[in-house]
Amino acid sequence: MGKMKFSTFHLFHQHPGWSEREVFTYNIELVEYLEEMGFDGIWAAEHHFRNYGLCNSIPGILSYLAARTTRLRLGTGIIVLPLHNPVLVAEEIAQLDMLSNGRVNFGVGRGYQSGEFNRFGVDIAEARDRFDEALDLILKLWRDDTVTHQGQFYRCEDATLKPKPLQRPGPPTWVASVSPETVKRVAQRGLPILGDPVATFRNLGRAADVWRTEMAANGFTTDGIELCAMRTVYVAETNDKARADLARFEAGFDRASIVNIQNAPIDKKTGEIAKGYEHWQDRYLKGGTLSDDFRWDQLEVIGDPERVIGQIKTLQGLGYSNVMCDFGSTRPMPIEDMKKVIKLFAEEVMPEFC
Repeated sequence: MGKMKFSTFHLFHQHPGWSEREVFTYNIELVEYLEEMGFDGIWAAEHHFRNYGLCNSIPGILSYLAARTTRLRLGTGIIVLPLHNPVLVAEEIAQLDMLSNGRVNFGVGRGYQSGEFNRFGVDIAEARDRFDEALDLILKLWRDDTVTHQGQFYRCEDATLKPKPLQRPGPPTWVASVSPETVKRVAQRGLPILGDPVATFRNLGRAADVWRTEMAANGFTTDGIELCAMRTVYVAETNDKARADLARFEAGFDRASIVNIQNAPIDKKTGEIAKGYEHWQDRYLKGGTLSDDFRWDQLEVIGDPERVIGQIKTLQGLGYSNVMCDFGSTRPMPIEDMKKVIKLFAEEVMPEFC
C-alpha cells in the first residue's frame, strides 16, 4: 500500500495538579523525543481560557520548537481562523516557515467552542463565512505580490507580504472537517481534509469517499494529495494490557467536562446550535459518554502492535496517508510512561509502513 506518515497531536492540556509550566516542559520534551524516534511531524492545537489547552498562540510555540528540532514538520492543528486577523496569520506563518527552513504544515478550521468566540466578541454564527473569507485571503497573500481585499469581515489595501513563505506558493494546507458539508466545501477548494478525531472508522471512510467525489466533480486531481486522519492511539505489549489500560484511563477521566453543552457551538442570541453547526447537535447535546467497547472496536487505534498495524492499514485502505496520533493528550501519563508507548509504536508499528 505504500508509505504512511506518522505525526502527533499536542493539546497542551493542563491536568489536575500540573502547573502551567509543567504542561509546556512535558510537551517540549516529548517533541524532541519524537524527532529522535523518527516521526514525520507534530501538530499543536489552539485553545483559549481553559485548562483544556494552554497553547493560545500556535505560531509562538512552533517557532520555539523550530529551534529545538531539525527535521520534524511543524503543524498548526488547528488555527481557529475566525478568531484572528487573516493578514496577521499569513505573516506569522510565513515567518515561521522561513525560520523553520520550510517545515510548516498549515492546518486550519472554523472552531466550535462558543465560550472562546464569546470572549473574543466574535459571533459564532458568522464562523463559516469568516473562515471562508480568511482562508481565501491568506492563500492569496502567500501567492500574489500585492493584495487588495475589501470583504465582508476583512480588509487590506496594497498588502505585500514580507517575508513570503519559503514553501511556494505556501505551506501545505489542510482543513479540519467534521461535518459532511465541510468535507464537500474543502474538496471544492481542492484542499485535503483533517479527518474528524471522534468519527468512527466507517465515517472516516465515508468522509474520504465524499472528498474524492467532490474533488473529481470540481476538476481536481487527488494524486499526491495527503489526507490526514486524527486518531487516539495507544499500543501495548498485549491486547489484554491495552484493554485494561483503556478502562483505567476512562475511569479516571471526566469526559463530560469537555464534551458538554457549555463547550458546544451555541449561538448566545438564540440559545440553540449556531448556524452552520447543525451536524454537531447530537455530539454535544447527548453528552460525552462512550463505552470502552465502542472505543475499542470503532474509534481508537489501540491494541498490541499487530492489532494497531491492522487498524492503520484499514485507514490506509480508506485513503489516508498520514495518521495524526494522539498518544494521550488528556491522559496524565508520566513522561517516561509516555515515552515507552511512543518507543513501542516507533519500533514495532512504524517500520511496517516504511
